[in-house]
Amino acid sequence: MKTVLLIEDDTVLRENTAELLELSNYSVLTAANGKLGVEMANTHLPDIIVCDIMMPILDGYGVLEELSKNSITKFIPFIFLSAKTERQDVRKGMDLGADDYITKPFSEDEIISAIESRIAKAAILKEERESYQTTANPQDNEDELRTLNDLKNFFDDNGTVFNYKKNAIIYKEGQNSNFIYLILKGVVKCFKYDEEGKELTTALHKEDEIFGYTSFTQNIAYKESATTMQDVEMVGVSKSELKDVLDKNHKISLEIIQLLSDGITGVKDQLLQMAYSSVRRKTAATILRFAEKINSKPEDPIRISRSDLASVAGIATETLIRTMSDFKKQGIIEMEGRTIKVIDLRKLQDIH
Repeated sequence: MKTVLLIEDDTVLRENTAELLELSNYSVLTAANGKLGVEMANTHLPDIIVCDIMMPILDGYGVLEELSKNSITKFIPFIFLSAKTERQDVRKGMDLGADDYITKPFSEDEIISAIESRIAKAAILKEERESYQTTANPQDNEDELRTLNDLKNFFDDNGTVFNYKKNAIIYKEGQNSNFIYLILKGVVKCFKYDEEGKELTTALHKEDEIFGYTSFTQNIAYKESATTMQDVEMVGVSKSELKDVLDKNHKISLEIIQLLSDGITGVKDQLLQMAYSSVRRKTAATILRFAEKINSKPEDPIRISRSDLASVAGIATETLIRTMSDFKKQGIIEMEGRTIKVIDLRKLQDIH
């Protein structure tokens, strides 16, 4: 049985999360603040640590810094759990060496999946470290990229800066894919047209996400088009430069595979929703998806066209408008022009 150390100052959330993890067959240790968490990590050496950021005595960033200094604890997988959702907060945590960042509120599947994948990854990396230690060359490059966050930092430091106004085309399906991009600010929509000319949104990307990767090494034509939904600032790295980086940094391969896998899973979930969900459920899920990508809080107003919503939901625009009007009558959302505001988040999430 794997052991999870949960460091959280909110008593109710700490107890509820601990119970959830225990029901999922984990042994759980808990600490009410960062100082106690560091002490328990050093004493018990858990398989993984899930830690809040905003805590008294010692915050989550301090916990990770303390554990990173200790050769015994620095390789324990570390997941931040926080209501802080700004890009700079996420990047700060990842730059310190966190393995993942889960925002509150979170679902049971989300936290269990994160823990399972990070424990599995830690086991693989441990095997690689042990193998590497037997064959290591003292002159090996200490600046080698090892994680997806290292790769994002490489984009930040070496990429070409691109700025686009709202509704601008970044690239079109069939064009040569010379660059892969990291979004610094704004939201990008990727889409395709079917045989009848109907637009189908294939993905939404927000700040701190990489997109445009038809291939990471070959200049294969883009399989979809990309446009901006807000003013966008991003950095791009050419395929040729990225290929050289990946050739020299093999340890990042697992992260790249995970990124591609997450993208495939997202498309699969969208297709299943389009095929089997009710119109009401499709509409509700699509509003929540846009709200998550565009805003830090789902209940904040979003400005989005009805055609974009219908495209992602996979339903006719007229059907979507009728459904949204019904939501408005029920007091679930408010609509004014292109602006939509979620009034009752719980009801919207519970629609089937």
